[in-house]
Amino acid sequence: MVERRHLAEAEADTADAAVAQDPAPPGRASRMLTRLRAVLEPRAPRLAASVAAGLLMCLAFPPFDWWLAVFVAFGLLAWVLTNESTTKAGGFGYGFLAGLAFYVPLLPWISGLVGPIPWLALAAMEALFPAVFGLLAVVVRRAPGWPVWFSCLWVLAEWLKSTVPFGGFPWGVIGYTQDDGPLLLIAHFGGVPLVSFAVALVGFGLAALILEAVSWWGRGHHGGHLLPPAVTVPGAAIAVVLLTVALAAPFVRQSGVGAGDDPATTVAAIQGNVPRLGLEFNAQRRAVLDNHVRETLRLAEDVRAGRAPQPSVVIWPENSSDIDPIANRDAADQINVAAEAIHAPILVGAVVSAPGYTPQDPQSTNTVIVWDGATGPGERHDKKIVQPFGEYLPWRGFFRLLSSFADRAGYFVPGTGNGVVHAAGIPIGVTTCWEVIFDRAARESVLSGAQFLTVPANNATFNASMSAQQLAFARLRAVEHDRYVVVAGTTGISAIIGPDGKVIASTAFFEPAYLDAQIRLKTSLTPATRFGPLIQGLLVFAGAAAVIGVMLHNGYLSGYLSRRRKRVTDRAGVGDRTVAEDDDEGVT
Repeated sequence: MVERRHLAEAEADTADAAVAQDPAPPGRASRMLTRLRAVLEPRAPRLAASVAAGLLMCLAFPPFDWWLAVFVAFGLLAWVLTNESTTKAGGFGYGFLAGLAFYVPLLPWISGLVGPIPWLALAAMEALFPAVFGLLAVVVRRAPGWPVWFSCLWVLAEWLKSTVPFGGFPWGVIGYTQDDGPLLLIAHFGGVPLVSFAVALVGFGLAALILEAVSWWGRGHHGGHLLPPAVTVPGAAIAVVLLTVALAAPFVRQSGVGAGDDPATTVAAIQGNVPRLGLEFNAQRRAVLDNHVRETLRLAEDVRAGRAPQPSVVIWPENSSDIDPIANRDAADQINVAAEAIHAPILVGAVVSAPGYTPQDPQSTNTVIVWDGATGPGERHDKKIVQPFGEYLPWRGFFRLLSSFADRAGYFVPGTGNGVVHAAGIPIGVTTCWEVIFDRAARESVLSGAQFLTVPANNATFNASMSAQQLAFARLRAVEHDRYVVVAGTTGISAIIGPDGKVIASTAFFEPAYLDAQIRLKTSLTPATRFGPLIQGLLVFAGAAAVIGVMLHNGYLSGYLSRRRKRVTDRAGVGDRTVAEDDDEGVT
């Protein structure tokens, strides 16, 4: 009995010691933290590089204008996506993360219009396109000359974002970062898509050279050698980009200095300003109109005094008359006063009731009207590319359930026409505000005979950063089509831009001002004007073909089809066996 009690006590002591040595199992939070750490730690450098790439892309845009930063951004993306540890799903995720880091700081001006939730939702939606690029880049990364295919895929992703959904959102196209960079000149040959391709090609090409040099060093550089395909393709690609810049430079420079026999004329742009920024500018309609009349009268006084040259045509901004001057006699009289004083036709940005207007469905057109002091309203351009969620609301009944800002969206309907109006005998191309981002708008105007381009814009709902970005778009258009561009904004930045992309004159943001300068009327067509869509189509096709070619070569498609056939066969076999077993059981 005593021995049995001592044995029991010994076993109890042993159990207590075991409990003391073996702590309680970790809780759920601790296990989740351990798993998260195991997932993130090996990926931390690639996650950081992706975020840095997106931020550097943003810094390449105005108002920062660090255009060199975009090449570093593409180099970081190349390092992430060519890493053997990066899977296709990882490529999508890293691309999405880079997209968020890019678009969230690029688009904060949208929050002033519709609030923070739509701003972040738009940034997340736009981040899906770099994500698609990242996935496809992982697919083609082992193909010879991958920097070329990466660049084509980037153009493909930008084409997608400029097309869907709701007509696309080209804001943030990488080609627009080069308004102050040397690659701007490439727009002469292929427009903004070719500039984007060139920027990506230089960034990815430099990354390929650096990665191969590091690999060569790691293999023992004294006895090894650089693999020719790994360095010759990116090296040749960068050389082609630099050669293209050199070929474009003479054409662009000569046009910028006014070489040739192009006739000259004087144009003016009026920036009347608004009492305050924000959506409430619509409640200030008469004040905005009066401001533009007042600034035009000041220009007329300076012309009479010899302080400014007489313009042949005057450009007012978009929404300079939110009061319909066709239907409202008082607004028409005010515009007549300005036109008679300046002795020149005015391109008036006005809101005009559409034929389908009703109080329940107040459809309108965002219109630029040629207004003559003697004859009144004449030709007009009704904005063809209207802005979703701003000028109109798709799926209005659905989105108004999600946000109170939905009811602030307009009821604008798209117009028709070729984007050209005539004033003082001059065919003038009109790309109203939002339209300037879309390649087809300015191109259609120039092909229809426009001898200079105008960008009447309403910046009263945005801020100076947004206006600076929009000015960059106009500078690309000037080089792309070899045309002077006149930007007239309600609050700025208004500017007159030469065909070499240089700003001849500009205003400050949020102050009344006018610009009055001589420009040249041009009729020549650049290769970009003639063949821009074809060049973009070839780049998009090359990117898609590279993906399909790699998938066929690696057996992705055949493997997928084989697995699918096997699943169908297995299902059919299971069904046959089930029927046979049922029959056997019935016989039994």
